[in-house]
Amino acid sequence: MTSAMADAYPSVAGVAAAASAFARFHPRLCTLRQVGKSREGRPLHLLSAGRGRRNVLVVAAPHSDERIGPATALRLAERVAVDPDLHARADASWHFLLCLDPDGTVRSEEGPAVRRTPASHFRHSYRPPPDEQPEWAPSVRPAGDQLPESQALFDVIDELRPFLQCSLHGNDLGGSWIQLTRDIPGLAEPLGKLSAERDVPVQTGTYDALYWTVSGPGVYVMPEPGRPMQFPSLPEDVTRSTWVRPHRYGGMTALFEVPMWASRRVADTAPHPDPGRALAALAGLLRRQSDRTRALLDDVGALLPSAGAGSCGPYEPGSGPWPETLLRLASGLVDICPQVADDWEALHPAPVPLTLAHVTALDIAARRISLRATGTLLRLLAGLPGEGPARTRAECERLLLRWADELAVGHDLAWVPVPEQVELQTECVLAAFRLLAAG
Repeated sequence: MTSAMADAYPSVAGVAAAASAFARFHPRLCTLRQVGKSREGRPLHLLSAGRGRRNVLVVAAPHSDERIGPATALRLAERVAVDPDLHARADASWHFLLCLDPDGTVRSEEGPAVRRTPASHFRHSYRPPPDEQPEWAPSVRPAGDQLPESQALFDVIDELRPFLQCSLHGNDLGGSWIQLTRDIPGLAEPLGKLSAERDVPVQTGTYDALYWTVSGPGVYVMPEPGRPMQFPSLPEDVTRSTWVRPHRYGGMTALFEVPMWASRRVADTAPHPDPGRALAALAGLLRRQSDRTRALLDDVGALLPSAGAGSCGPYEPGSGPWPETLLRLASGLVDICPQVADDWEALHPAPVPLTLAHVTALDIAARRISLRATGTLLRLLAGLPGEGPARTRAECERLLLRWADELAVGHDLAWVPVPEQVELQTECVLAAFRLLAAG
């Protein structure tokens, strides 16, 4: 299915069609079924391969702007189908939830289908607010108000009781790393080898896992209960997310991150010479960019009522309160900047010795927030007529291009071809499976 993959991510429709053809080609081994629907009525497909008693669940596209997962799921299905060591002799069955957030992923498909620039990526990709992200939503929404996508995933986990759930993520900038809800000893070695073979740095400092236990270079294990897991400004709670659901059945979850653009600096384990000064500078950057995007958000908000909600974005009628969602998303991104700045100023002294890799990861995260906010504002302005929207759109474009260029140049970014992203993520999943199955 993926052997002749171009340097582009497959579409949601293309992945579903490929999975259907694959299941028909392997009728004795594979099945394809629908396990739910998205909020907008798109099907959630589960492709299964194998007849073993131990189940592996692979979840693709948990974040709609991380589009590598569906291609990896198809590639994994290919590998499982041709290798009895991965199913029959391992007494295992593999199940691939091909796209957990199809509504958001379809929106991220807008724009160039082939390799994008960083500016084009942030202009066209879409990541919903945390309470609309299926993996995270259960941790921030009331128990009786779950997204249908989240509930479908819970139902699949409860049905399959997987000993391993693999969540396929894809960071836009940085390196490769793995987060585990329980340790898999020895996983850092294949991660390092597989990444080196593809010239991808292993990320030894991350914004996402700064508080997590380091099992080995690039492998982070969820802390023990009672210990902090993330920055106070983040609303999500890992212990209430879909990641921990397999724990009910003795299983665990592994998250696999591979980058779109690689930055060597995320692998630099040298101690930072002056982390306090660096953190203060990043906090200042966040506040300055937040002030600028807040002013633009006010301008955009004043322009929208006269244009009518129906003109905001080229999406079909009936797809939900799209402009309102974008406004809430942009506002949330702008509001969180000062909170993150406070978090980072409080990191001195830090819970871990800060390396150059840590500070690099924080720098990327700081710049990414404002780029996402500016890209969201451009979506709100799309199609609005008149001089006022044109002026605001031009200013948003100017800032997005400038900030994306500063990010690319400052971190010496190198594009990782899509087939290389797929193969790296695929091999890391298989390495985790083999180690866990043999343990």
